[in-house]
Amino acid sequence: MPKSKFLALPGIQYPLGATYGRAGVNFSIFSEHATGATLCLFGGADGNEEVARIRMSERTEHIWHTYVPGVRAGQRYGYRMSGPYDPPAGHRFNSAKLLIDPYARALDRMPRWHETMMGYRSITTGTAPLLDMRDSAPAMPKCVVVDSAYDWEDDRKPAIASQDLVIYEAHVKGMTATHPEVLRRTRGKYAGLASPAVIKHLSSLGVNAIELMPVHQTAPEHRLEKLGLTNYWGYNSIGYFAADVRFATGNAPGGCVTEFKSMVKAFHQAGIEVILDVVYNHTGEGDETGPTMCFRGIDNACYYRLRPDGSGRCEDFTGTGNTLNMSHSRVLQMVMDSLRYWLVEMHVDGFRFDLATTLARGPRGEFGASPFFAAITQDPMLSTA
Repeated sequence: MPKSKFLALPGIQYPLGATYGRAGVNFSIFSEHATGATLCLFGGADGNEEVARIRMSERTEHIWHTYVPGVRAGQRYGYRMSGPYDPPAGHRFNSAKLLIDPYARALDRMPRWHETMMGYRSITTGTAPLLDMRDSAPAMPKCVVVDSAYDWEDDRKPAIASQDLVIYEAHVKGMTATHPEVLRRTRGKYAGLASPAVIKHLSSLGVNAIELMPVHQTAPEHRLEKLGLTNYWGYNSIGYFAADVRFATGNAPGGCVTEFKSMVKAFHQAGIEVILDVVYNHTGEGDETGPTMCFRGIDNACYYRLRPDGSGRCEDFTGTGNTLNMSHSRVLQMVMDSLRYWLVEMHVDGFRFDLATTLARGPRGEFGASPFFAAITQDPMLSTA
């Protein structure tokens, strides 16, 4: 790798994620058990050339951070985390695997399964699988630094009383994929969903709220891809701050963010609220035999509920292979930050929580002692959304 042209300054721990400013970008990522964190920047004609590896030497309260002057919006990036590889203890660090930032505002493309994303090889020694040290970067989508500036004009949320809501559930692609009155290039996209033809149709039905099936960045399961299929519905989130790139009209890095905002603004102008179907109960990494794309490689023992038997295996309260560990304060913080991001930055109006019974579980899996619902209740913004 050529010598990096980027200098690295200490930076600050908050806000988490990649925060763009005129002079550069602050990068911040949580990992309690990692012994090292490396920021990887990508360039080249296709965005896949690794042009810099920046060791993040600053750590504050388990948050690794650095500030890199000169980085601009549109920059592609990812992380590599170092730490113990001890599957029975829940630790699955592997610095050969490029990782998605949990707070990334956009990815440059859809995740597609590749064998290099596996953190271990199937051959075992004793009780622990051997590390797979193949570099996953060429196969991994890259995170994108996003400039959050957007002219919302006089956008105002309709603020319709709950008892007066008339909700229409829709899939972004399915709603317009073959719609003859929607421009061909915008069919199946955020822009197509907010087209005059769709808004006119919804208004004629008396609809005043559209509930979108998952628009968080999703990752299709390997078993589906082997069959030549994909997870069309998107209930397999891998990025809780990123709008799904499948539904973006163009290929400009981060362009899906602006397109999503424009969609919301168009609905609001028509007096229609936007509600998101959100999946915080599990992630797209599957069980312990699944790929290492994000949370598993950043800090598996924190992000996922693990069985209490010392096996290091995931608790599966969701039927999908894993369960997000909402009892960990930093994981709960991520979910709260995600919800506030979509309310404040993206101007959505509310949420429908997929498999909410999982979110109701307490630290030992019991019902009735949910940190998640306690956090929602005390938050003045989220409790009224």
